[in-house]
Amino acid sequence: MRLLIDTHILIWFLEGNKLLSKSRRRLVANPQNDIFVSIASLWEMAIKISVGKLTLAKPLADVIKQIVIEDFEILPITPEHSLQVSTLPFHHRDPFDRIIIAQSQTENFAIVTDDNDFKIYGVKLL
Repeated sequence: MRLLIDTHILIWFLEGNKLLSKSRRRLVANPQNDIFVSIASLWEMAIKISVGKLTLAKPLADVIKQIVIEDFEILPITPEHSLQVSTLPFHHRDPFDRIIIAQSQTENFAIVTDDNDFKIYGVKLL
């Protein structure tokens, strides 16, 4: 299965946070699943770290190295993703979540998230 993981799921997985359910942890850790991380998630973490809204257990550079070690694929933002964002209704105003939703729709990925607002967009959630 091809899964796009939301930023908080990525952080919880990499940090071993108990907020990530065992079933979701197994889903992300399953080598049969292709796990994608949006470049928007890295951008979101960088911004939140720089303004003091996020503290990670490790430096962001180490988080990026860990993403590579876990064999997650970093998904770039393409022009098609940007065009898809322009068609989304404004149910969700967070720009990082909106691009993740658009990427999911464009690439036909299921999203692993705890954000129930994603449902409004008809994306497959796990």
